[in-house]
Amino acid sequence: MRSVGEAPMKSERDGINPAVKPSGTGCVDCMASGRWWFHLRRCAACGYIGCCDSSPNQHASKHYAATGHPVITSFEPGEHWFYDYRTEQPFAGPKLHPPHAHPPEQPVPGPAGAVPSNWQTLIRG
Repeated sequence: MRSVGEAPMKSERDGINPAVKPSGTGCVDCMASGRWWFHLRRCAACGYIGCCDSSPNQHASKHYAATGHPVITSFEPGEHWFYDYRTEQPFAGPKLHPPHAHPPEQPVPGPAGAVPSNWQTLIRG
């Protein structure tokens, strides 16, 4: 708990909710529409899992545009970074409610069975 007059921690200031659980193991919107993703991102405010900007549908960025939730974190195994859409800068953030990544057996790109054979020509640079 912080003292009166002490500056808020970044997680309080940005609305990061360390207690919220991820919405699933893959991009919510891609899974609902039978599409595929390259890498996954987790909204630090509500737990929404969306696909990255290299993915064809860029659902994580669309989630930010629709909700105003500005902070994401990687949902890839072994990656531990946060990103603020407003500043366009990465930063170190707090530990969130597990899981912190999709299951390691889940393929990248994913999900299994939905990725086209020419996926490398379809990702955004």
